[in-house]
Amino acid sequence: MSLQTNNPFATLRGFARARAIVERCELCSAELRRQHPHLVEPASRKLLCSCESCAILFDSQKGKYKRVPSRSRFLPNFHLTDAQWEALMIPINMAFFFYSTPAGKVIALYPSPAGPMESLLTLESWSELAQHNPILKEMDADVEALLVNRVSRVREGAAAEYYLAPIDECYKLTGLIRASWRGLSGGAEVWEEIRSFFAELKRRSTVVAGTHASGVLSEDLHAGSVDAR
Repeated sequence: MSLQTNNPFATLRGFARARAIVERCELCSAELRRQHPHLVEPASRKLLCSCESCAILFDSQKGKYKRVPSRSRFLPNFHLTDAQWEALMIPINMAFFFYSTPAGKVIALYPSPAGPMESLLTLESWSELAQHNPILKEMDADVEALLVNRVSRVREGAAAEYYLAPIDECYKLTGLIRASWRGLSGGAEVWEEIRSFFAELKRRSTVVAGTHASGVLSEDLHAGSVDAR
C-alpha cells in the first residue's frame, strides 16, 4: 500500500504543534510577539510575559507587578578587586545582585545547574562595593541587577565584565546554564552558551564610560532608583 503524502491528520498535528509554541500574555491572554515585555512580581520573584498594553499599566513601578526595563548598561570602569569579590561570598565567578523591596535588602544570586542559588551577602561588603561604584545607586529595585561575569577572566585571562542588566536577562542566563550543563564541569556547550550570551548582551548595551566627580552619571537618573542599603 502506497503512503499518502497529503494526510489530513498529519496536517492537523503539525498545525497543533505550531499553535502550541505561540506565547500569550499572562494577564490578558493576547498573542505575543517574539520580543515582548516582561513583568516581575517582587514578592515571589516570578517573571510574567506581557503584551505592551498590559505592561504599560505597570510603568509606574507601583502595584503587584513591576515592568522589567529593556535597556542594559555595560560598565567598563566598574571597580571590584579580588578581595572585594571574595568578601561577597559567591562560590563561583558569576552572579547577579538586585535590591528586593519585599526583603528590604540586596539579594545575591548565582547560576547553577539546579537553577538560581542565593548566597549570603553582608551589608558591609555590599556597602563597600556601592561606595566605590556610585552607579549602583541607580539600580532600579526588583527589576534591574548588577550582573558580574568573572568566568572569562579566570578561564581565559580576559577582563571581567559588569552590567546593569534587566532582571529577566539574569534569569535567562541562569536558564541557559541549567539547560546546557553536562557532567561535573559543565561541558563545552555550556561555556559556549555563556560566551554567546554575554557577547549579545554587550552588543545591545549602552556603554557607561565614567561618572562625574559627584558620583552621578551623565545619563538621566531614573525615578524609583534605590540607594545601597
